[in-house]
Amino acid sequence: MQATTLTRQSITGSRFDACVVVNKRLSVEFPKAFDGYNVIGDTCTSSGESQLDVPGYPFRPKFQVSSSTPSVQAALDQTKDSENIDVCVKEKSSQYLNRKDVQEALHAQLVGVTRWTGCNSVVNYDMLNLEIPTVNIVGSLVSSGIRVLVYSGDQDSMIPFIGSRILVDGLAKELGLNATVPYTTWVEDKQFGGWTQVYGDILTFATIRGAGHLAPLTSPKRSLALFAVFLSGKSLPEALPN
Repeated sequence: MQATTLTRQSITGSRFDACVVVNKRLSVEFPKAFDGYNVIGDTCTSSGESQLDVPGYPFRPKFQVSSSTPSVQAALDQTKDSENIDVCVKEKSSQYLNRKDVQEALHAQLVGVTRWTGCNSVVNYDMLNLEIPTVNIVGSLVSSGIRVLVYSGDQDSMIPFIGSRILVDGLAKELGLNATVPYTTWVEDKQFGGWTQVYGDILTFATIRGAGHLAPLTSPKRSLALFAVFLSGKSLPEALPN
């Protein structure tokens, strides 16, 4: 209830003074290079942006990041060493989707705008729809006999995995599902991949170690392993006992 109230206040611009003070304080204390969607990730130095930027996100501090004219070569050169992850994917995706040959191949037409962007003012969404819960949709799928996997990157501060775990656990209790696999670790290539719990062999929750909000982008190898195991209908490999 409190989270819903705060969301509504943020969207309508009627937040409590205390919330405004905290938000401003966060804007001062957080470094400009901090990516809330991947707290251990780098940002693209040619644009100073997160891998995923959502303008107007209700509780995101208004970081003042200076943006210079992007250098394509600088964007191409900047990658993360661990899994060769490109931290400038947003910038380069925008450049790619604004190419005339790409737009023609996709039969895409620019209507009301001069170039493609991730977000624009042409399509307006009712932000109050953020208050509408979707966990019941997951419940209806499970009740229909459809296997469901809910996963979270453990480095995502925007939608923390703890909240996702609480929602899934509450849904399982509501549906009368018992834990068939207790909360335990899973491994990938003999390395700790994350945590998982399974309810009734039909509802699975899992975290992906080292992944941010965009798990397949920030931890592609573990994300693929998790997805492949789920599609196969098998259980995630557990860590070997000490």
